[in-house]
Amino acid sequence: MNERLSISAARNIFYGGTIFFAVIFIGLVIDTVYYATDAETSNAAEINEQVALGKEVWERHSCINCHSLLGEGAYFAPELGNVWARRGGEEDPEGAADYIKEWMKAQPTGIEGRRQMPNFNLNEEELDALVEFFRWTNGIDTQDWPPNEEG
Repeated sequence: MNERLSISAARNIFYGGTIFFAVIFIGLVIDTVYYATDAETSNAAEINEQVALGKEVWERHSCINCHSLLGEGAYFAPELGNVWARRGGEEDPEGAADYIKEWMKAQPTGIEGRRQMPNFNLNEEELDALVEFFRWTNGIDTQDWPPNEEG
């Protein structure tokens, strides 16, 4: 029972484990790439100039420093990956777009004791693009993330 692990046995365990987990990792990468590029699950074909401008507005104003988008970002303010659906975008696209744009224009609300969002003074083109970015983001197959409608 006092047998010790030999150097060659330890080396074989190390190399075998490394190869095993490398194969698992490569398999997961291939599965992820397949899933992300599958035409049935990807909405990449829907990316247009307005969506790109909306993403640029999102990045320029560092919205991710307060909001999360599909679970990534800060949790200071609401999740915005499904804001289009929360505001009724599937049933009433025009109403949801108007709601989101008016909300952005009305900031900060000045309600005592609530977190305040700054007003970024976005023009109509930027607001439309941001709404289009939210619409596009809502169409990503996130495999039921976030787990509830309010994010």
